[in-house]
Amino acid sequence: MRVGAAALAGGVFGVIGTLCFFLAFGTDYWLLASDNCGPYTWPTETTTAVGNGTNATEIPPAEAVSEAPPGLILHHEGFFWRCVFQVEPSTHALLATLLVNQPDSKVCIHGYLFPLPVALGQVPHPNYDATAVFRGFWTVLVILGLASALAGGFLLVCGVPFISHKLYRLGGALLITAACLFLLVLLLYVLWMEVVDVKRYVLQERGDTCPGAQVSVLYGLSFMAAAAGVPLELVSGLVFLLAGRALRGSK
Repeated sequence: MRVGAAALAGGVFGVIGTLCFFLAFGTDYWLLASDNCGPYTWPTETTTAVGNGTNATEIPPAEAVSEAPPGLILHHEGFFWRCVFQVEPSTHALLATLLVNQPDSKVCIHGYLFPLPVALGQVPHPNYDATAVFRGFWTVLVILGLASALAGGFLLVCGVPFISHKLYRLGGALLITAACLFLLVLLLYVLWMEVVDVKRYVLQERGDTCPGAQVSVLYGLSFMAAAAGVPLELVSGLVFLLAGRALRGSK
């Protein structure tokens, strides 16, 4: 009876923790930043043809926000997208991202392999940062963490009908692994935020034209969701490890 109650509590923690991880992965609010540098323009590139002859596919240049009245430019970025749009000078970056109706001027480009700096345009590039080589580790850790959480949850669901101590222990170990992987993701992200020149990354191409621009950088809701999921997943994994040990001892 005690094992069943503990497993139920561990399952609730595990589900909530896994949902937090998916929320962090699927939303694009790891980085929130605002600046007063003025109109934002995505770097323009020459149209590139992929393929040969009649089968070639043209990739058009990136969209640009070329004209905007005075105000703040708000950035929010995550695993999938990097977006910018204009807000009023008095608007708080965190509150602006909570609005359901985003402005028509909002422009997004793919942001895969975020958060570590990725130079836009051709490489080598004046704004290219050597730490970009580590951005793949962030991506791998996120994917492995999600995979571990899902695999652990699947094994625990399969273990409940048969009261299998082996599946309980293996599922618990995978949940703990997922928590550790996402903890590494958070540490890597904090290291990037605190050590790397994030202001230079946010301004990108406009840095030379706005040497005195003021940039405000915040940890976004996606980061907070991942941080909330780590202890929940860790507690869930420990509960199932102890439940598995208790089941083995009772047989």
